[in-house]
Amino acid sequence: MTDHSMTVGIIANPVSGRDIRRVAARGGISSAEDKRNRIARAVIGAVAGGATHIVAMKEPFGIASGALADLPVEAELEILDIGARVDPADTTRAALAMRDRGINVVITLGGDGTNRTIARVWPDVTLVPMSTGTNNVFPSLVEPTVAGAAAGLVATGKTDENQVAPKSKLIHLAMADGSEDVALIDAATLANDFVGNRMPVDPNNLRQLLVSTARPDTIGVSSVAGLHAVCLSRDDYAILVTCGEGGALTNAPIAPGLYQQVPVLEVQRIDLGEEVDLNGPSTLAFDGDREHQIHANAPIKAVVRRDGPRVVDVRRTLELGASQGFFVLP
Repeated sequence: MTDHSMTVGIIANPVSGRDIRRVAARGGISSAEDKRNRIARAVIGAVAGGATHIVAMKEPFGIASGALADLPVEAELEILDIGARVDPADTTRAALAMRDRGINVVITLGGDGTNRTIARVWPDVTLVPMSTGTNNVFPSLVEPTVAGAAAGLVATGKTDENQVAPKSKLIHLAMADGSEDVALIDAATLANDFVGNRMPVDPNNLRQLLVSTARPDTIGVSSVAGLHAVCLSRDDYAILVTCGEGGALTNAPIAPGLYQQVPVLEVQRIDLGEEVDLNGPSTLAFDGDREHQIHANAPIKAVVRRDGPRVVDVRRTLELGASQGFFVLP
């Protein structure tokens, strides 16, 4: 029987880094071959960190199967077939399947949206998120080899996840119809927009922006907040930005290679647990994806809490692992 405490899961979004934002802006393209190479490096690292079992999501492009084929590692390598259809439900099914098998640590390849899909159904997972998407505030630009090693150290318990993998913040959204949803980084209301639109945000359409993380060195609408107030993942508050005509024009990188002037009216600090109304009529975008309409006189209630996935601090994990001699052979 497989010891799932020695197992690392891998969920790679095969279409991350390949949507229309490569045309509308200048986002880089993350090819299947690039993802295949990243997964292979991460697996080698995970085994070096102590993992003895790797479970990777199967998709139609052969990314995971190609990455794991003939890898020279002493570990059980498994491809998890979840009947992929190349849509967001693939990520959901893979996350649920890994959760049900008792896997606790998962390496992800994708952007904010990919990780949000996992957090929606598995909020207590421990993630090592590697950036291959467009909006990449939640995942990190990290070398896959050492990211994998960190995942292995945490999965095997060689490093304490309470020390190296703090809980992330999660934006909880309650719709007027009683349904609920979540976002990891930002929830934005957009006038004159529509569900499913993948084009970069028109800065004149942005009305409200609630962010769990705000930094001036990121891409996407959360950068608008970050250019006014810094809010790091470790900070126990969020930022609410109100935009509209007459606001102070803020030149923000709302997409790769695309700065736009956003009129900012007000910037507020929001405490964790404090309720915020997101008003309509507008389109609600979560972590870059437009998914809901807000009707007039039917605001969405939003609140930020620290109850999202744990996120492994790769550097801290490897520092602790090295200090305890885990990489020094007897």
